[in-house]
Amino acid sequence: MIVEMRVYTTEIEVQDINSFSRLEFFKEVYGIVWIFVPILTLVLGITIGVLVIVWLERKISAGIQQRIGPEYAGPLGILQALADGTKLLFKENLFPARGNTRLFSIGPSIAVISILLSFLVIPFSYQLVLADLNIGIFLWIAISSIAPVGLLMSGYGSNNKYSFLGGLRAAAQSISYEIPLTLCVLSISLRVSNSSSTVDIVEAQSKYGFWGWNLWRQPIGFLVFLISALAECERLPFDLPEAEEELVAGYQTEYSGIKFGLFYVASYLNLLLSSLFVTVLYLGGWNISIPYIFVPELFEINKVDEIFGTTIGIFITLAKTYLFLFISITTRWTLPRLRMDQLLNLGWKFLLPISLGNLLLTTSFQLFSL
Repeated sequence: MIVEMRVYTTEIEVQDINSFSRLEFFKEVYGIVWIFVPILTLVLGITIGVLVIVWLERKISAGIQQRIGPEYAGPLGILQALADGTKLLFKENLFPARGNTRLFSIGPSIAVISILLSFLVIPFSYQLVLADLNIGIFLWIAISSIAPVGLLMSGYGSNNKYSFLGGLRAAAQSISYEIPLTLCVLSISLRVSNSSSTVDIVEAQSKYGFWGWNLWRQPIGFLVFLISALAECERLPFDLPEAEEELVAGYQTEYSGIKFGLFYVASYLNLLLSSLFVTVLYLGGWNISIPYIFVPELFEINKVDEIFGTTIGIFITLAKTYLFLFISITTRWTLPRLRMDQLLNLGWKFLLPISLGNLLLTTSFQLFSL
């Protein structure tokens, strides 16, 4: 009898241990899955954002040129970008006969991944950021500087003089305009928020509503940042790396299928990223552009109801972002393309001295205010 009781007790203990281990296993699996949920949500949101940008660009461009634009694929042609992406996905991938296949294949991936990683430090609303880092803004500059390496690899791996010239132009253009852009970011980090965290920069602008934006504190820096961001995105009038009248299609000349689609996506991802950073750095981010003293009740609702506040914050961030996108799209069909020497002269002889002077002026004010 005693032996049977011991055996029964042992069986119960074994069952408890097994159930406990299963519970721990499920907890670990749940934790791993939950890590990927925000990342996948962000990727899905970015994908939808890119599709909307492509549709907007086609519609706005059609309006400027007095055309209709896409109208058959879905309501108002909103599924046209999805149809184009599906078409590229099923097209054959062609490789240049004497090109470097490894560099040719890796180049588009580097361009896309480096831009996607930069979205980690973007605050879409209060406490809605994947990585709130103290060096967040400079992490974006460091990661985004890898993208031209992918373009240069693509141009070199294509074994085509037009592609190689396009890759060299992309590298030269990126270096020329990254320096003024970085100096503008440094001016904001030193003078306005004393921090390189994107969340801190947004919160530093929230005190006075519309008049607290860095746009009014750093107007020169805003203009330089705007021009440099357009040049970094290789948008007209700065699309020299893929100028079709000179280089066929630049570094994209030998590409087809999904690899060409990756370059297309990288271009719009970079445009969306730059627009978001303009919103975060100069336009107050997710904050409502109304001073606290005028509508205190609305701010209290945001604090009490986190879901409502987060939703409003996302809506405000996206509204400001798409305002800048509208400016970028209309600029494309308004200004003519620069020559390569004019583009480099603008970067090195004008924007660099202006941004450096703006930084010196900002640091002088900072020293006098101590």
